[in-house]
Amino acid sequence: MRTMSTSTISGPVARRIALAAQGFAEARPSGAVTRRHLQRVLSRTQLLQLDSVNVAVRAHYMPIFSRLGAYEPALVDDAAWSHSARKPRMLVESWAHEASLLPVADWPLLRSGAKRMGWWTNYARVLEQTPQLVDDILAVVKEQGPIGAGGIERALESESGGYKPGSWWERSEVKKACEWLFGMGQLTTGTRRSFERLYDLTERVVPPEILSRRVSPEEGARELITRAAVALGIGTEPDLRDYYRLGPDVSKRAVAELVDAGVLEPVTVDGWPAPAYRHVAAKAPRTVTGRALLSPFDPLIWERARTERIFDFFYRIEIYVPEPKRIYGYYVFPFLLDGELVGRVDLKCDRAAGVLRVQGAFSEPGVDVARVASELAGELRLMAEWQGLDGVAVGDRGDLAPVLSRLVR
Repeated sequence: MRTMSTSTISGPVARRIALAAQGFAEARPSGAVTRRHLQRVLSRTQLLQLDSVNVAVRAHYMPIFSRLGAYEPALVDDAAWSHSARKPRMLVESWAHEASLLPVADWPLLRSGAKRMGWWTNYARVLEQTPQLVDDILAVVKEQGPIGAGGIERALESESGGYKPGSWWERSEVKKACEWLFGMGQLTTGTRRSFERLYDLTERVVPPEILSRRVSPEEGARELITRAAVALGIGTEPDLRDYYRLGPDVSKRAVAELVDAGVLEPVTVDGWPAPAYRHVAAKAPRTVTGRALLSPFDPLIWERARTERIFDFFYRIEIYVPEPKRIYGYYVFPFLLDGELVGRVDLKCDRAAGVLRVQGAFSEPGVDVARVASELAGELRLMAEWQGLDGVAVGDRGDLAPVLSRLVR
């Protein structure tokens, strides 16, 4: 076991390490954003979380915009859901942090046994009741895929009439079985149509040389924790564990092994209640400049306790909070400016009206409101243009709203 003294670093240094690890210490490209830029971001974040909410921008598109500025969303679509000899598929869908896009080469790590099985295992009882269903679904996908759950259901009904669709509030047996097969890795997403997942056989999506690679649970855990450490730069063991949602025992063992191997350096961060670990290659820039709007599912902030610890910024998504009880709004984007979270805006892309609606805009205590509003106005205009909207419309909620309204006219 390697022995080493534990260094102590300040909270601001830890914050700059975290920002640099996520790519926020680099300037945005001055020209067109290319596949190479996308690869650069993915080398930082390691994955992109997927989410069905589309009130503003879908979750997997926004982190690229936050780091690179305006780009063509087809860049992500092509990387995730198409393949050609000239442009091989870069990304594959799997359960990682949550449902995520991650590099195709990482597929064996998620299938190694290092990661805990998820909620989809609850659907196993459906398969116990209808054991032939899995084979029937796989046969339909093999013949017709990529295909959505509804298409599979219709194909099975036309063949036998043996499967009854569920009501609108409950997934059908077929959908449950598809999600179980997706969770188990037998199916993945071949492509998407209006964000509907079209299932395909995994062997038709993941190259055989990657699919055939066998990784032990121990190696898988070390590799996933290493990737989490690269993405976070610095974090506690629970921070590292959360990135790919590993179990506590698996994560603690992997962290200890990576410390022993010299990949992780134990550190004490002033103000942090638990020991931290820094990836040996993580950099601590002297300053971090620039601005970015952050999706609720951006990996910089998706672990809310870590966000509060690093930025002194209490943040909760209020989608499931009844409207009268919401503090800031339905779908709120924190605003990052020069390495600090200085405000938050409740955003909605109103495509019918052709505007990006700012339904609420709030500053954090002690910030320069005039400067925050000016920088935020510029980022909102850029986001509206990126989304093909004509402008920005600001409501009257929040202390930033009056000055922001004047600036975006």
